Amino acid sequence: MIIVGEKINGSIPAVAKAIAAKDGDFIRRLAEKQTKAGVAFIDVCASVPGEQEMEVLGWLIGLVQEVSDIPLSIDSPNAAHCVQAIPLCKKPGLINSVSGEGDKVQQVFPVIADTPWQCIALLCDDRGIPKTVEKRLGVFNELMKQAAAYKIAPNRLYIDPLVEMLCTADEGIALVTTTVQKVKEQYEDIHVIGAASNVSFNLPARKYVNQGFIILAMQAGMDSVILDPLNKDIQGLIHATEALLGQDDFCIAYIGAFRAGRFGT
Repeated sequence: MIIVGEKINGSIPAVAKAIAAKDGDFIRRLAEKQTKAGVAFIDVCASVPGEQEMEVLGWLIGLVQEVSDIPLSIDSPNAAHCVQAIPLCKKPGLINSVSGEGDKVQQVFPVIADTPWQCIALLCDDRGIPKTVEKRLGVFNELMKQAAAYKIAPNRLYIDPLVEMLCTADEGIALVTTTVQKVKEQYEDIHVIGAASNVSFNLPARKYVNQGFIILAMQAGMDSVILDPLNKDIQGLIHATEALLGQDDFCIAYIGAFRAGRFGT
C-alpha cells in the first residue's frame, strides 16, 4: 500500500496553530515522524485563504525538506498553486490534485507531462460528484483521454473515486468499491487512492468504520491511501491485509514493519 501521510495540513487545528505561530519545529517534527513511519509521500496542505497560500505552502515545503528526503504531495484546491510549488521541491512528487472541474487538467498536465511527477485525479467535474458508477467512469474516461494526449502514462496517475460519508450512503461503499474495480479492469497499472477518514464523518467510534473501509477498498483494488501514518492500528491493519490478499510474499513486509515498530506493542 502506498501511504500518503496526511499530518501536515492546516485544516488540523494543531497544524493551523503552528502555521499561525510560525512554529517550524512543530512542522519538522511531524515530517520526521511520518518519514519514520514509512510513508511514500508527505502531504503538504496550507489550508489558508488564497492570498496567503503560496507563502505558507513554500514555508511548509522548505521545513519538511530540511528533515526528510521523502517526496512531497503538494495539496491545494488551486491547481495553479500546485504548479507554482513544483520548483520548490527537491525531487518529483505528487500533485494533489486535478479533476474534471474547470481547467485544472490544462493547468497541470502540460507542466508535468515530460517529468516524473505523478498526479491525483478526482472523479468529479463541473456538475459535481457523480452519483452513479457509470457517471464516475465517464469522468474517468475523459481524464484518461487528456492524460493520453499529454503522454502521461496510467502508472503516474492516482485515481480518487471519491470516498463519501457512509451515514448518507444508500448502499454502503458499493459505489466506491465498484468504481475501483472498474478502473483497475481498464488499466491494471493505474493507482487508486482514497482519503480513508472521509467515510466515517459524523459517526461515533470512527476508527472502526475507517478500518473496515480500508480492508474492503484494498480487496477491491485500492493500492494507495491518504491517512495518519502514526496510527499503529491502521499500519498493522494495512500490512496484515496485504499479506492476507497475497500481496506480501512470505509476509516479509509485515514482519519488517513490525520489527521497525510501525505497529504492535
